[in-house]
Amino acid sequence: MAAAELSSLGSALAIGLGAIGPGIGIGIVAGKAVEAIGRNPEAESQVRNTMILGIAFAEAVAIYALVIALILKFT
Repeated sequence: MAAAELSSLGSALAIGLGAIGPGIGIGIVAGKAVEAIGRNPEAESQVRNTMILGIAFAEAVAIYALVIALILKFT
């Protein structure tokens, strides 16, 4: 295989596998937040703020995977 083909394969694997974890994590966080709000509606603002912070941290991992995939693709 040529270097360009391996680079394309590596970048596809990097973003594909790098997005699985954050996707699952964000789904779990959102589901648990909805459960918490359903049990205690008065704590909605605090749960929402914590959920958004957790989603941002999980999404940062996917952004790192995207940067690595772009580096592999264009170098």
